[in-house]
Amino acid sequence: MKIQDVRALSNDQLTQELDKSYREVMNLRFRAATNQLPNTNLPRAVRKDIARMLMVMRERELARS
Repeated sequence: MKIQDVRALSNDQLTQELDKSYREVMNLRFRAATNQLPNTNLPRAVRKDIARMLMVMRERELARS
């Protein structure tokens, strides 16, 4: 997910996407532990998406202050 896509989301949508991404990272960890993960770069990409979402949430929080 690109930063423009993240910034286009509303706060509620951003929270939902964040929850979904945390679940996805957990599932990817389980799949990696059982050697069922074909692309080992997926967990890293999802964690970067999570960081982008948290950054946008923080930006919005600081803008309100």
